Amino acid sequence: MKRSTFLILSITGVYGAVLHAAAWSVNNFLMTGPKAYLTYSSSVAAGAHSGMEECKFQFGWERWNCPESALQLSTHNRLRSATRETSFVHAISSAGVMYTLTRNCSMGDFESCGCDDSRNGRVGGRGWVWGGCSDNVDFGERISKLFVDALETGHDTRALINLHNNEVGRLAVKTTMKRACKCHGVSGSCSIQTCWLQLAEFREIGNYLKIKYDQAHKLEMDKRRMRAGNSADSRGATAETFHHVHATELVFLEDSPDYCTRNASLGHHGTEGRECLQTGKNLSQWEKRSCRRLCTECGLRVEERRTEVVASCNCKFHWCCTVRCEQCRQLVAKHFCARRDTAAAAPNHIKRRNKGHKR
Repeated sequence: MKRSTFLILSITGVYGAVLHAAAWSVNNFLMTGPKAYLTYSSSVAAGAHSGMEECKFQFGWERWNCPESALQLSTHNRLRSATRETSFVHAISSAGVMYTLTRNCSMGDFESCGCDDSRNGRVGGRGWVWGGCSDNVDFGERISKLFVDALETGHDTRALINLHNNEVGRLAVKTTMKRACKCHGVSGSCSIQTCWLQLAEFREIGNYLKIKYDQAHKLEMDKRRMRAGNSADSRGATAETFHHVHATELVFLEDSPDYCTRNASLGHHGTEGRECLQTGKNLSQWEKRSCRRLCTECGLRVEERRTEVVASCNCKFHWCCTVRCEQCRQLVAKHFCARRDTAAAAPNHIKRRNKGHKR
């Protein structure tokens, strides 16, 4: 019981600190329990933070933009939702925790962990053998499960969905790993290579999970059997549904709400006041359409605001060894979603496009 309580309090404190919602610091939550777990608490906190930062990047120009309340709302007992968006939150935060633990392990930050050399010496393929220092993803996976999965104490469908999506995030870390190699041979002939596995950039994991989000599968549950609670009938309905779900597939239970409009109780801020992009260098088609998606299709107008920014310019190198720059001021046009003027608004002509899922 002591260990279970420690794990739950630990993860609650860690995620609370990441979201600036906890009244106490992480350390206050981690004062009790096995000292072995204290070693990993800062890595868990950093991993959860990196996961949510990646979430904000991936959804930066969409109607739902991964607000800071996203993780809190997806785990709070009375506010748990099981939408497509919360499936991504669970996956990316779980991946972030596992990724950081694995990376810190390989860097020698933990006394009890090091490189994965279990394959070293084996022939991996034609002209190469396993060697070097592979990132120890098995360690990262094992410790991250103890922290992240400890949040799910129930046995209902929502808990099982969250645990499944947590696992999708961890599998993403493994799936995106890269093989790195070093050549050996006379005069650089590279007659044989020594290879090891290393983590991909976390951005690549975020991109991978974003595709999984777009392809996420909605579970069609028998609601009558679900209402039976934690009964054999309810568990049977859940088992039947998950039987057809692939291990790498994100799943959700509820349709997404209308993210155009503000809903304080659900932590949705709406798109009014959001910045969008109309001009700029190297914009993707998705970014170029952000004003239409965030403003026009949500019944708002695009408002241009000119702001003065100060940036370094006319930089020159001076021997030796400094760079001196001038401070230049320039007006920059930015675009935001604003309410339509009451007199000019034409509600009958405003139609929100709803192709596929809303973002």
